[in-house]
Amino acid sequence: MKIIAVLGTGHMGTPIARRLLAGGNRVRVWNRSPERSEPLAAVGATVAVSPSAAVDGADVVVVMLADAGAVETVLFGPDGAATALRPGTVVVQMSTIGPDEVRAVADRLPAGVSLLDAPVGGSVNAAEAGTLVIFAGGPADAVESAAPVLGRLGTVRHCGPIGAGAAVKLVANTGLVTAVAALHDALAVATALGVDRQTALDVLGRGALAGAVGRATAPSASFAVALAAKDPRLALRRPAPAPVLEATLDLMQAAPDQDADLSSLVSADFPKGC
Repeated sequence: MKIIAVLGTGHMGTPIARRLLAGGNRVRVWNRSPERSEPLAAVGATVAVSPSAAVDGADVVVVMLADAGAVETVLFGPDGAATALRPGTVVVQMSTIGPDEVRAVADRLPAGVSLLDAPVGGSVNAAEAGTLVIFAGGPADAVESAAPVLGRLGTVRHCGPIGAGAAVKLVANTGLVTAVAALHDALAVATALGVDRQTALDVLGRGALAGAVGRATAPSASFAVALAAKDPRLALRRPAPAPVLEATLDLMQAAPDQDADLSSLVSADFPKGC
């Protein structure tokens, strides 16, 4: 039995914590809004009062937060987790942040603490089912040490050194968001040509956009447009010619409801509202 701390019990952190509890682990959780952790307390998690209290004595620390600023505050701010990490602990950084930010975190952790750069592919439904794809960056011994924990959550793909996981995740999400944007355009053309929406989805679902159609119609996926837009911004910090990604980011920023799931970009009324 491992002692695992989960920092961040938002839409992805909660199903991750539930999976780890179901695996027989002792799980401590912390969230900036404590009420978000109450359902986990009801199924056996210990709710900590601070990040440092959550990680004290933990074997593995899972960090699943919104952005690099939140990671910085939770690890290195007042009552931050870094002050209580012990040698031998593996910090599994699953938030989607840039490769440079991941390497900066690794450089600041206490001696003897390992960082595993491990963002995920998949949404809430995959986290609940334990079928996430975990893009791991870091030393092989850290991957091996965290394997019993990560195996409860999905399949691990070791991508290379620290920062490689974050880089692969940005590549994966570039493919995801541009495919959803292409589906948006295809459906807009269907509307203009008088093609029934369901017919268009059926046809597109059998072709190159099959993955985008599946994602757009998944009943329990949850990836807010505002969060999804963070990834193109991170990717576009590098001087790569990516006009399709730039146009996709413009489309996402035009979404009237930034808290809605990414699939809202292909809702029937979205083209009319832009």
